[in-house]
Amino acid sequence: MTTVTGDSLVVSGWSAGSPYGLGAEAFADGVRENRDATSASGQGPYERAGTIPDFDIRGILGRKGTRSMDRATAIAVATAGMLLQTAGPGLAQDRPEDIGMVLGTGHGSVQSIMDFTRDALTGEKPFHVDPALFPNTVMNRAAGQSAIWHTLRGPNTTVAGGALTGLLALNYASRLLRQGHCEAVLCGAVEEYSAERAWLEYHGRRDETRRSAGPLGEGCALFLLEPRRRAESYGRTPVATLLGSRFIGFPEPEQAQHAVVRAVTEALKEADARPEDVALIVPSDNGGNLGGREEVALTEVFGPYRPPRLRLRRLIGDASAAAAAFQVAAALSVAAPGELALVTSVAPDGQAGCTLLRLGRT
Repeated sequence: MTTVTGDSLVVSGWSAGSPYGLGAEAFADGVRENRDATSASGQGPYERAGTIPDFDIRGILGRKGTRSMDRATAIAVATAGMLLQTAGPGLAQDRPEDIGMVLGTGHGSVQSIMDFTRDALTGEKPFHVDPALFPNTVMNRAAGQSAIWHTLRGPNTTVAGGALTGLLALNYASRLLRQGHCEAVLCGAVEEYSAERAWLEYHGRRDETRRSAGPLGEGCALFLLEPRRRAESYGRTPVATLLGSRFIGFPEPEQAQHAVVRAVTEALKEADARPEDVALIVPSDNGGNLGGREEVALTEVFGPYRPPRLRLRRLIGDASAAAAAFQVAAALSVAAPGELALVTSVAPDGQAGCTLLRLGRT
């Protein structure tokens, strides 16, 4: 393998397991129709949740190898399978060593971690636990199992970065490719819904506006990232070109606005683009003070020019670590070929960032 220079990186395929159902088409249709995909949760502090309808692990992946598989891992494995099935040649089946995987997550499977810990504390002995369930308690379970299931033998990485996780995973994948560590990467993020995660999120939100905003969502969005020449050599039409990303930390919430402004400004400068070139913005739409600062920052950058803003969170719920990956998928679903789409995100733990994409072949 050689270092990738002078060739743009493109998204040459994508798939999603979302509250709209399984597959990129189901997600894109739901977003274009501006359809609310949330429903009564029946568990946890939030009345509604955006869950994948009728997601049955054994029904989708079969009985072999799924006895102890947690929901987050199953969602990731299923989404990777859909992407590989539609992407075509040059991937897992014939060049597994060249294909990497970068998958983001918040905590892994919160339900699995809490169930395993409870068994250890309430059992007759601390070690009276089911050892087959232990792999579900580590963060890289979904990424590792997805690679094993689909025979991906390139670099395998798990990324955790709060609401920005999907954008950070995309950026990490681009660095793997630029440095020649692999030739193509499946990258994105996954999150599962459970009562345990819902309570954890509820108590972790100090902002009362965010606490009441709900609902939570779940799912996985994955993208096939590779050099343009490689994609075209295998007959894949680029869906989007990755123009650049920027990530800025901020120590105090009051500085979030400045961090978003700086991230967007620097990303546009790197891509040699002007604010008026951007045709679509997909913000994190956090709500509360943080969401307000994100909106003010975008107004500061774009001034009187107001490109359409796609607000995804209210349609599928807050997917936490998978939120930004779904924002990218939404941009791919809505923006027209040739247009620039900007995805922004800001997290209460002091991170702001953005990714700029050009849709289509150009």
